[in-house]
Amino acid sequence: MFLHTSLRYWLIHWLLSAVALLIVAAIVPGIEVESFGAALAAAVVIGIASATLGIFLKIVLLPFIVITLGIVYFLINGLMLKVAAAIVPGFRVKGCMAATVGSILLTIVDYLLIRLF
Repeated sequence: MFLHTSLRYWLIHWLLSAVALLIVAAIVPGIEVESFGAALAAAVVIGIASATLGIFLKIVLLPFIVITLGIVYFLINGLMLKVAAAIVPGFRVKGCMAATVGSILLTIVDYLLIRLF
């Protein structure tokens, strides 16, 4: 029973993250998603990159995150979007500003969609 509920939660979270990515792409100039399939793939790659490379960078750069009051944290999340854009065809992020603003907005939209669902 627990595995079934957990699997359903992750599937819904994945779908909502892809929808959030499409919403962010519609708002932020410089972020482009060609299709829902590309958004699904990008959501997976962003999640994996954040869970591996992102965690490593946040641990290594923790002193800089503290000194800059979290600004470096947003840059790391923007980097995760750039990593996903380099891997996923049909998903593009043009520039560091678009990546950083997109990562902040993606966090907010993803959170709101999950809370609404």
